[in-house]
Amino acid sequence: MHAFVACRLDYCNSLLHGSTNSLFRRLQSIQNAAAHLITGTRRRDHISPVLMDLHWLPVRRRVDYKLALLVYKSLNGLAPPSLADDCIQASSDKFCRRLRSADVDTCIVPRTRTSFGDRSFSAAGPRIWNSLPPDLRWPDIELGEFRRLLKTFLFVLAQLRRRRTSDFVIMAQGTSCSYYYYYYYLCQGH
Repeated sequence: MHAFVACRLDYCNSLLHGSTNSLFRRLQSIQNAAAHLITGTRRRDHISPVLMDLHWLPVRRRVDYKLALLVYKSLNGLAPPSLADDCIQASSDKFCRRLRSADVDTCIVPRTRTSFGDRSFSAAGPRIWNSLPPDLRWPDIELGEFRRLLKTFLFVLAQLRRRRTSDFVIMAQGTSCSYYYYYYYLCQGH
């Protein structure tokens, strides 16, 4: 299943950022069918518990994962220079003016004039990076640790959007304190 379906869903999926909901629904239905096939569940069974058991991110969150990982690699010198040039930290020497955000590891999001410009890596990547909690944006985190924390964060975030606020405390157990407040913030509808 990984060779035929999962690799096709992940191939260049960062280009899908900002796509329509109908496209994401079609891709999600492919992932759901693969999950049903792997686990042997019926098509009418609810898919959320199956995806949780498999620890698969929904397709839209997989795109966010890929973009955040590319930004991490760009900021840490692990990406090609063409991508690294698109990710400029607010605290860097290239950026002359002093902002309050310079103390936090955020990236500069360039202004764009079209929706296609908003979908480009130079705008979408820094925007996703800035939306991550501060614990994930620490410069000292190694690549493997960043991947693990990012997947956990996006996985819980995806499940949180589907659940009631009362289930929030159960899901927040085992995460860091700052994640707890971030999840609480999301549950309040902000």
